[in-house]
Amino acid sequence: MFYLLALLIGVVAGLRAMTAPAAVAWAAHLGWIDLSASPLAFMGYAWTPWIFTALALVEFVTDQLPTTPSRTVPPQFAARLISGALCGACLGVAGGSLSIGAVASVIGAVIGTLGGRLARAGLAEKFGQDRPAALIEDAVAVIGAVIIVMVAR
Repeated sequence: MFYLLALLIGVVAGLRAMTAPAAVAWAAHLGWIDLSASPLAFMGYAWTPWIFTALALVEFVTDQLPTTPSRTVPPQFAARLISGALCGACLGVAGGSLSIGAVASVIGAVIGTLGGRLARAGLAEKFGQDRPAALIEDAVAVIGAVIIVMVAR
């Protein structure tokens, strides 16, 4: 079950790179997932969820800017893979294998990055503008992340 959740949190990381770690950090901080005996214990520290939440909020704003590069350029893509790996590793710890969780989540991040780009482009075309599509993508990422960490607890 935790490996499926790791795959899904990777999809969220592919949609919004900072939303997934914000959700996982809150889950660890609230004790929903126990990372205390792992090298990922820092995800549950008092300031970690606040830092990732601030980064997620910044990402929501910068995603709306016309100068923001595509999520598929190497630095953006890499950030999503790394974010996914971190989050999947956290859920993997809860499931018994940090590495399997990380790999599952990286696969999910690829799916989320490429699939999210296609879905957003399609929605933007239907709406005739990108902003509504971006806001829908934001909502899917946030709601998905919340559901995933709630199921993980």
